[in-house]
Formats: sequence, structure tokens, C-alpha cells
Amino acid sequence: MREIQNQGELDNYMENFQLDQVFPSQLKAHFHLYAFEQGESICRQGEKADYLYVLVEGKIKIYTTSAEGKTLILSFKTPLEMIGDIEFVRETEILNTVEAITDVVMIGVHKSFLHQYADKYPPFLQFLLQVITKKFYIKNASMSFNLLYPVEVRLASYLLSISFDEKDPLYNGDSKTMNLKDTANLIGTSYRHLNRVIQQFSLDGLIERRKGAIVVKNREGLTNLASRNIYE
Repeated sequence: MREIQNQGELDNYMENFQLDQVFPSQLKAHFHLYAFEQGESICRQGEKADYLYVLVEGKIKIYTTSAEGKTLILSFKTPLEMIGDIEFVRETEILNTVEAITDVVMIGVHKSFLHQYADKYPPFLQFLLQVITKKFYIKNASMSFNLLYPVEVRLASYLLSISFDEKDPLYNGDSKTMNLKDTANLIGTSYRHLNRVIQQFSLDGLIERRKGAIVVKNREGLTNLASRNIYE
């Protein structure tokens, strides 16, 4: 993570996403702009939650880890999205791990300033309510999807989610190393079953395996197979 020392860029994000209408004016002096590199953790499950982040550029992956060490994808997010909102309201540690899928830009503010200026500010509270209720709806849906959809659909959706635009190597057909055990955990299946599905995807011409890497060869075919992106 690095801080972007550019007030003009911060002001542009605030204006483009109409955040001046959400946060009280007193908070403006306490906003900071942060950049995260692709693959970097933004926050980790169980850590202390000191900041509220607003995603204004890029894409993130949100996943949870069980006590046994197994992980499961909850969702992928693009702007506009808040990170740390539930923790701010409930005064808890970070609930889920958040990782940058692409290079990411976020606006961050320390929760002490939120308590000082925004606790009783109606536009912020209304925005917070909308964001949190949407998250619970999506989380409930994602749990159902992992139970109801076959692994083929989950893998196709996952590959589409991590290759969502021209900035991502997979989008252009370049190879990308994937830890298959981690991927199996993330989409809620076994390593052996995932391997079988990848082999079938290769035979169908959807992807290609190259020395531990996956290359997307047919995005349209993956899209048809997924029918909808169940993680977004």
C-alpha cells in the first residue's frame, strides 16, 4: 500500500462518485487516497479495523477463512464499494479478507473521525444502511450459489471474475499462475474435482494449461457456461 499525495485526484474521485453528498464536509481534511497493487491484501480477517475504505478504482476479491483454514469466495467488487463498514458499525475486527485483483485505488478515513463527524449525519447513515443491507443480500446469495451451482459454473464464473477487463493478463490470453488448491478452496470444491473440470475445459477449448498457468482461450464460451457471473 502507498498513499497517493494528490489532492486534485482525491477531489476528482469525490466529485465523480458524489461522495461529497454522503460524507459531512468536516471529514474532507481527514480523507486519504491509497493505492494497492494487484494481489496485495487490503485487510485480513481477524485484524483490527481502524479504517473505512471506499473503492474508487479497480477490482477486489472478498473471501472468508474457516477455523480449519479453508477459504471460500464471497464476492468480487468494483466501484463504488465500502470496506470496513460493518466493522465500523459493530466495532468488531475485520470479518473477511479483501485482496486486490487488479491495481486498486481507495479513499480511506480513520474510524475515529467518522465517529466524531459522521455518526449522526443522515446522508452518511442512509448510505451506510444501503451498502450493508446489499452486502448481506449478496452474502446470502453467494452461499446458496456455492451449494446449488455445479463446479463447472463456479470455475467459469471465477475465471471471468479474475479476468474482467483489458488490464488483466487473462483477458488478453496471457498466462496466469493459479494455485489450484487455493482455487479449489475458494470456489468450494476438492482439488481432484477441480482438476477434472480444468481438464474438460481444456478439451473443450475454453482454457489452456501451461506449466502451472491458466490461459483463457474462449471468454464467450466461459460466459455461456456461467450464464451469469454468480460471484458479482
